[in-house]
Amino acid sequence: MDRLELKQRTQTFAHRCVKLANSLSETKLGRHIQGQLIRCSTSVAVNYRAVLLAHSDAAFAAKLSIVIEEVDECDFWMEFAVDEQLVSRDKAELLLQEAKELTAIFISSRKTVQLKTRSSHHQ
Repeated sequence: MDRLELKQRTQTFAHRCVKLANSLSETKLGRHIQGQLIRCSTSVAVNYRAVLLAHSDAAFAAKLSIVIEEVDECDFWMEFAVDEQLVSRDKAELLLQEAKELTAIFISSRKTVQLKTRSSHHQ
């Protein structure tokens, strides 16, 4: 998967998370999770765009670390909403799976860049 496909995928992920967040109940907890999920899911997309503009491998890895943290936070808030029965597991399942897949992709990319950086320092 190339970087432009991932850019689109993160943006679609953000849109879908916002829709899920907007479907949560209007309880105090529902509103809290709604805000957190909207914040971290849009942060995934915005920070991935920053990854694409990174000026060095170190900056790339650092910005990718932010994306990894934010997508993991999305996973947390969606799981929490399911646990609190604010949304059904069925309704959240595809997004939960996407969060796990994106996390794996981004961790793998970060490892690749970090290994490349280490090997170039040892030459």
